[in-house]
Amino acid sequence: FFKTGKGEYGQGDKFWGITVPNIRTVAKKYYIDISLNDIKELINSEIHEIRLTGYIILTYKYEKDDRKENIVTFYLNNLQGVNNWDIVDLSCPKILGNYLLKHPEKRYLLYQLANSNNLWEKRISIVSTYPLIKKGEFTDTLQISSILLSHNHDLIHKAVGWMLREVGKKDITVLRDYLNENIKDIPRTTLRYAIEKMDKEQKDKYLNMGINKQA
Repeated sequence: FFKTGKGEYGQGDKFWGITVPNIRTVAKKYYIDISLNDIKELINSEIHEIRLTGYIILTYKYEKDDRKENIVTFYLNNLQGVNNWDIVDLSCPKILGNYLLKHPEKRYLLYQLANSNNLWEKRISIVSTYPLIKKGEFTDTLQISSILLSHNHDLIHKAVGWMLREVGKKDITVLRDYLNENIKDIPRTTLRYAIEKMDKEQKDKYLNMGINKQA
Protein backbone atom coordinates (compact mmCIF):
# COMPACT_ATOMS: atom_id res chain seq x y z
CA PHE A 1 0.00 0.00 0.00
CA PHE A 2 2.95 2.35 0.52
CA LYS A 3 5.87 3.23 -1.72
CA THR A 4 8.95 3.41 0.48
CA GLY A 5 11.76 2.91 -2.04
CA LYS A 6 14.46 5.46 -2.82
CA GLY A 7 12.93 8.60 -4.25
CA GLU A 8 9.37 7.47 -3.54
CA TYR A 9 6.90 9.39 -1.43
CA GLY A 10 7.31 7.15 1.64
CA GLN A 11 11.09 6.82 1.49
CA GLY A 12 12.51 5.97 4.91
CA ASP A 13 9.17 5.30 6.60
CA LYS A 14 9.22 2.35 8.99
CA PHE A 15 6.30 0.00 9.61
CA TRP A 16 5.38 -2.51 12.30
CA GLY A 17 2.50 -3.98 10.29
CA ILE A 18 -0.23 -3.14 12.81
CA THR A 19 -3.73 -2.88 11.34
CA VAL A 20 -5.90 0.23 11.60
CA PRO A 21 -8.62 -1.55 13.66
CA ASN A 22 -5.99 -2.47 16.26
CA ILE A 23 -4.65 1.07 16.24
CA ARG A 24 -8.19 2.39 16.82
CA THR A 25 -8.60 0.03 19.77
CA VAL A 26 -5.51 1.50 21.43
CA ALA A 27 -6.52 5.07 20.56
CA LYS A 28 -10.02 4.67 22.04
CA LYS A 29 -8.58 3.20 25.23
CA TYR A 30 -6.22 6.09 25.93
CA TYR A 31 -7.45 9.24 24.18
CA ILE A 32 -9.23 10.70 27.23
CA ASP A 33 -6.18 10.66 29.48
CA ILE A 34 -3.42 11.39 27.00
CA SER A 35 -2.20 14.99 26.72
CA LEU A 36 -1.30 17.02 23.64
CA ASN A 37 2.33 16.81 24.72
CA ASP A 38 2.03 13.02 24.75
CA ILE A 39 0.46 13.12 21.29
CA LYS A 40 3.35 15.26 20.08
CA GLU A 41 5.73 12.53 21.16
CA LEU A 42 3.71 9.94 19.23
CA ILE A 43 3.49 11.95 16.02
CA ASN A 44 7.23 12.56 16.03
CA SER A 45 7.95 8.82 16.05
CA GLU A 46 9.86 7.22 13.18
CA ILE A 47 7.32 4.38 13.23
CA HIS A 48 4.38 4.89 10.91
CA GLU A 49 1.76 3.22 13.11
CA ILE A 50 2.81 5.20 16.18
CA ARG A 51 2.35 8.47 14.29
CA LEU A 52 -1.00 7.27 12.99
CA THR A 53 -2.07 6.36 16.54
CA GLY A 54 -1.26 9.89 17.67
CA TYR A 55 -3.35 11.50 14.97
CA ILE A 56 -6.27 9.11 15.45
CA ILE A 57 -6.20 9.94 19.16
CA LEU A 58 -6.38 13.59 18.13
CA THR A 59 -9.51 12.91 16.04
CA TYR A 60 -11.19 11.35 19.09
CA LYS A 61 -10.17 14.28 21.24
CA TYR A 62 -11.59 16.70 18.67
CA GLU A 63 -14.90 14.85 18.63
CA LYS A 64 -15.30 14.83 22.41
CA ASP A 65 -13.45 17.96 23.57
CA ASP A 66 -15.05 21.42 23.75
CA ARG A 67 -11.72 23.12 22.97
CA LYS A 68 -11.93 22.30 19.28
CA GLU A 69 -10.04 25.36 18.08
CA ASN A 70 -7.08 24.43 20.28
CA ILE A 71 -7.02 20.96 18.76
CA VAL A 72 -7.22 22.30 15.20
CA THR A 73 -4.39 24.72 15.94
CA PHE A 74 -2.32 21.90 17.40
CA TYR A 75 -3.02 19.77 14.33
CA LEU A 76 -2.01 22.49 11.86
CA ASN A 77 1.11 23.30 13.85
CA ASN A 78 2.14 19.65 13.96
CA LEU A 79 1.70 18.33 10.44
CA GLN A 80 5.22 16.97 10.25
CA GLY A 81 3.98 13.46 11.07
CA VAL A 82 1.18 13.59 8.52
CA ASN A 83 3.48 12.29 5.85
CA ASN A 84 1.61 9.50 4.16
CA TRP A 85 -1.77 9.25 2.46
CA ASP A 86 -3.45 7.12 5.12
CA ILE A 87 -2.53 9.51 7.92
CA VAL A 88 -3.88 12.42 5.85
CA ASP A 89 -7.13 10.65 5.04
CA LEU A 90 -7.81 9.37 8.56
CA SER A 91 -7.13 12.68 10.29
CA CYS A 92 -7.83 15.82 8.28
CA PRO A 93 -11.57 15.38 7.50
CA LYS A 94 -12.40 14.63 11.12
CA ILE A 95 -10.36 17.53 12.51
CA LEU A 96 -9.85 20.34 10.01
CA GLY A 97 -12.78 19.43 7.77
CA ASN A 98 -15.35 19.26 10.55
CA TYR A 99 -14.02 22.47 12.05
CA LEU A 100 -14.28 24.39 8.78
CA LEU A 101 -17.81 23.10 8.26
CA LYS A 102 -18.84 25.16 11.29
CA HIS A 103 -16.34 27.98 10.75
CA PRO A 104 -16.54 28.97 7.08
CA GLU A 105 -14.63 32.18 7.82
CA LYS A 106 -11.53 30.01 8.37
CA ARG A 107 -11.69 28.20 5.02
CA TYR A 108 -8.83 30.33 3.75
CA LEU A 109 -6.71 27.70 5.53
CA LEU A 110 -7.61 25.23 2.80
CA TYR A 111 -6.19 27.53 0.14
CA GLN A 112 -3.00 28.10 2.09
CA LEU A 113 -2.54 24.34 2.24
CA ALA A 114 -3.44 23.90 -1.44
CA ASN A 115 -0.74 26.38 -2.41
CA SER A 116 1.87 24.82 -0.15
CA ASN A 117 4.96 23.18 -1.64
CA ASN A 118 4.32 20.12 0.54
CA LEU A 119 2.63 17.13 -1.10
CA TRP A 120 0.77 16.10 2.05
CA GLU A 121 -0.50 19.59 2.82
CA LYS A 122 -1.91 19.73 -0.70
CA ARG A 123 -3.69 16.42 -0.15
CA ILE A 124 -4.98 17.69 3.20
CA SER A 125 -6.47 20.73 1.44
CA ILE A 126 -8.71 18.65 -0.82
CA VAL A 127 -9.53 15.72 1.48
CA SER A 128 -10.53 18.15 4.26
CA THR A 129 -13.45 19.27 2.09
CA TYR A 130 -15.15 15.89 2.50
CA PRO A 131 -17.38 17.00 5.42
CA LEU A 132 -18.39 20.06 3.38
CA ILE A 133 -19.39 17.85 0.45
CA LYS A 134 -21.53 15.67 2.71
CA LYS A 135 -23.47 18.79 3.72
CA GLY A 136 -23.96 19.83 0.09
CA GLU A 137 -21.29 22.56 0.08
CA PHE A 138 -19.20 22.11 -3.07
CA THR A 139 -17.58 25.49 -3.80
CA ASP A 140 -14.34 24.92 -1.91
CA THR A 141 -13.94 21.40 -3.27
CA LEU A 142 -14.28 22.59 -6.85
CA GLN A 143 -11.99 25.59 -6.40
CA ILE A 144 -9.28 23.56 -4.70
CA SER A 145 -9.63 20.84 -7.31
CA SER A 146 -8.87 23.45 -9.96
CA ILE A 147 -5.79 24.62 -8.05
CA LEU A 148 -4.51 21.05 -7.89
CA LEU A 149 -5.34 19.82 -11.41
CA SER A 150 -1.89 20.72 -12.69
CA HIS A 151 -0.05 18.84 -9.93
CA ASN A 152 2.03 15.94 -11.23
CA HIS A 153 1.70 13.41 -8.38
CA ASP A 154 -0.82 10.62 -8.63
CA LEU A 155 -1.65 10.84 -4.91
CA ILE A 156 -3.04 14.30 -5.66
CA HIS A 157 -4.76 13.08 -8.83
CA LYS A 158 -6.47 10.32 -6.83
CA ALA A 159 -7.51 12.59 -3.96
CA VAL A 160 -9.02 15.19 -6.30
CA GLY A 161 -10.84 12.50 -8.25
CA TRP A 162 -12.14 10.95 -5.04
CA MET A 163 -13.58 14.25 -3.82
CA LEU A 164 -15.10 15.03 -7.22
CA ARG A 165 -16.74 11.59 -7.16
CA GLU A 166 -18.20 12.42 -3.74
CA VAL A 167 -19.59 15.67 -5.17
CA GLY A 168 -21.23 13.62 -7.90
CA LYS A 169 -22.86 11.35 -5.36
CA LYS A 170 -24.57 14.39 -3.85
CA ASP A 171 -25.29 16.28 -7.09
CA ILE A 172 -24.40 14.69 -10.41
CA THR A 173 -25.21 17.89 -12.28
CA VAL A 174 -22.53 19.81 -10.39
CA LEU A 175 -19.98 17.12 -11.23
CA ARG A 176 -20.94 17.03 -14.90
CA ASP A 177 -20.76 20.82 -15.19
CA TYR A 178 -17.29 20.79 -13.61
CA LEU A 179 -16.07 18.02 -15.91
CA ASN A 180 -17.50 19.70 -19.00
CA GLU A 181 -15.76 22.96 -18.14
CA ASN A 182 -12.39 21.48 -17.15
CA ILE A 183 -12.12 18.21 -19.05
CA LYS A 184 -9.01 19.16 -21.02
CA ASP A 185 -7.10 19.95 -17.83
CA ILE A 186 -8.12 16.90 -15.80
CA PRO A 187 -5.46 14.17 -15.42
CA ARG A 188 -6.59 10.73 -16.55
CA THR A 189 -6.38 9.23 -13.07
CA THR A 190 -8.45 12.06 -11.60
CA LEU A 191 -11.05 11.61 -14.31
CA ARG A 192 -11.33 7.86 -13.78
CA TYR A 193 -11.88 8.36 -10.05
CA ALA A 194 -14.40 11.14 -10.61
CA ILE A 195 -16.60 9.19 -13.04
CA GLU A 196 -16.39 5.85 -11.23
CA LYS A 197 -20.08 5.81 -10.25
CA MET A 198 -21.40 6.86 -13.65
CA ASP A 199 -22.91 4.38 -16.12
CA LYS A 200 -20.78 3.05 -18.97
CA GLU A 201 -22.16 5.47 -21.53
CA GLN A 202 -21.32 8.49 -19.40
CA LYS A 203 -17.89 7.10 -18.52
CA ASP A 204 -17.06 6.52 -22.16
CA LYS A 205 -18.21 10.02 -23.04
CA TYR A 206 -15.89 11.70 -20.54
CA LEU A 207 -12.97 9.38 -21.21
CA ASN A 208 -13.23 10.19 -24.91
CA MET A 209 -13.54 13.92 -24.21
CA GLY A 210 -10.36 13.80 -22.15
CA ILE A 211 -8.55 11.30 -24.33
CA ASN A 212 -5.49 13.47 -24.94
CA LYS A 213 -4.81 14.22 -21.28
CA GLN A 214 -2.02 12.14 -19.80
CA ALA A 215 -2.39 10.32 -16.47
